[in-house]
Amino acid sequence: MSLYDGFNFEYGLFNFDKERLKYSRVFEYNRDKAVAYAHKWAFGRNPAYFDFSNLGGDCTNFASQVIYAGSGVMNYTKTFGWYYINANNRSPSWTGVNYLYNFLINNKGPGPFGEEVDVKDVQPGDIVQLSFVGNNHFNHSPIVVSTGNPPSLGNILIAAHSYDRDNYPLTGYSWLQIRFIHIKGVRK
Repeated sequence: MSLYDGFNFEYGLFNFDKERLKYSRVFEYNRDKAVAYAHKWAFGRNPAYFDFSNLGGDCTNFASQVIYAGSGVMNYTKTFGWYYINANNRSPSWTGVNYLYNFLINNKGPGPFGEEVDVKDVQPGDIVQLSFVGNNHFNHSPIVVSTGNPPSLGNILIAAHSYDRDNYPLTGYSWLQIRFIHIKGVRK
């Protein structure tokens, strides 16, 4: 990044790029609120959200609700954002495993953003994504609710929908591939 990044040199003027500045305030992700929400709704359904259990699964919908509880900000960018208004008006990333990954890893606008990390860097409130079929096709998004010190595959506990779980050992799943998404912060 250079000293001149963020400036608009059109017509020789120094005008700040307002779009880049607009979402430059980064706030901490509230992991306690995220985990509390996960525990509260792991075996139930929040009536404010549609239950997608009979439409391919509710895991990523639940993961998004948990992330929202810890972030408090949605990104209403059509197609590539992350938002839920109702069952028929939501972004693909709200309910789609790979879409959620792409949003969190690539988000430069408002809302939560993250990075893929090793198991040793996982914290409560982060997301685990599992592939049961391989070939980089991930199909489940549990929430980390507890880690040991240091975190390892053997001491991570998760909460999830489809099938409903809380304080469930990650090693209770049989997967072919696994990835961890660490929520780094929230842009407001």
